[in-house]
Amino acid sequence: MSIIIWLVMGGLVGWIASMIMGTNGQQGIILNIVVGIVGALIGGWLIGPLLGAGSINDGISIMSFVVSLIGAVILLAILSLFRRGSSH
Repeated sequence: MSIIIWLVMGGLVGWIASMIMGTNGQQGIILNIVVGIVGALIGGWLIGPLLGAGSINDGISIMSFVVSLIGAVILLAILSLFRRGSSH
């Protein structure tokens, strides 16, 4: 059951993060899920301890969702920097 939660939450987090970063038109559902899951890992590792928030594995809460979303936005920002740097 946890893998289904990761896929659903990853898709939702990745989709919202891509709308925030303006990359929604460039990504499909699979990439949104990947961005959301990797963003949740980044957020849970970097931001979770700072805010005292648990990860999605600890249960779905507003804070775990926000931490995952922040991690996904950070991931998209880093990817955007690499894309921008490689085109010049």
